[in-house]
Amino acid sequence: MDNVTFKNKILLVEGLKVTPESSYPLFILLLLVYAFIIVSNIGIIILISTDRNLHDPMHFLYCNLPLNDIMGTTVVLPRLLLDILRESSERYITYVECVIQTMFVHVFGTACHTVLMIGLTLRLSHCRYKIENPFCDNASLFKLSCDKGVIINNVVGIISTVIMFSSSLGSICVSYVKIAIVCMTSKNKALNSKAIKTCSTHLAVYLIMIVSGAVMVFLHRVPEYSENRKLASIMFHIVPPGLNPLVYGLQTKEIRQKLIKIWGRNKINVNGM
Repeated sequence: MDNVTFKNKILLVEGLKVTPESSYPLFILLLLVYAFIIVSNIGIIILISTDRNLHDPMHFLYCNLPLNDIMGTTVVLPRLLLDILRESSERYITYVECVIQTMFVHVFGTACHTVLMIGLTLRLSHCRYKIENPFCDNASLFKLSCDKGVIINNVVGIISTVIMFSSSLGSICVSYVKIAIVCMTSKNKALNSKAIKTCSTHLAVYLIMIVSGAVMVFLHRVPEYSENRKLASIMFHIVPPGLNPLVYGLQTKEIRQKLIKIWGRNKINVNGM
């Protein structure tokens, strides 16, 4: 099978290497995390959509983040949960399904170079059949090829990743320097405290995402650390989507007040019954 070119045929997903004893606890843990991510992000969307007081550009922008988080988590976790309960030799996926998953995985991370990288991937022939990852991504698809042209893909991938990370880190640094300058020159202690609280939590989520993303990308070139890479890739898809509703939802005054109001109303109704 290794010597056959089989676009549109069956691939084997390596997935996570877990023992039978730990598979069910891991399944339950990831299922609870997935449920929390879906419920919390959908809750933020419904809350903003149904309250006219929250119909402004800032809160509509908040709606985009939960939608992206739901998409990024859903494209990875449901299949990963099923694969945990399967034997490692039965984790099959078609090439077409793998390419579709790859596209959404990269749209979640960054849409700027998705079309380019998918195009570079599809031009390659394939002589291998194992996806050395818990899910499909461009780097895993590159590894299916024996073509010399895969070097071009790796070079373009590294360059675009470095540019992406550099521009992202640069913009974040500029933004936080400006915020720090405003905080130092402002005498409003309440405003400064709110800015520090919001920015610190945002920075923590951003650092988790950027570090896990960088580890996921660069450790694809170091097979010895494959399990570390798999862990980082899963964190990239569950930690930010799980924390974003808390950071951007509960710390936003209008949303927090609305949630407290709803909670208080439900509590009164329960006590009244």
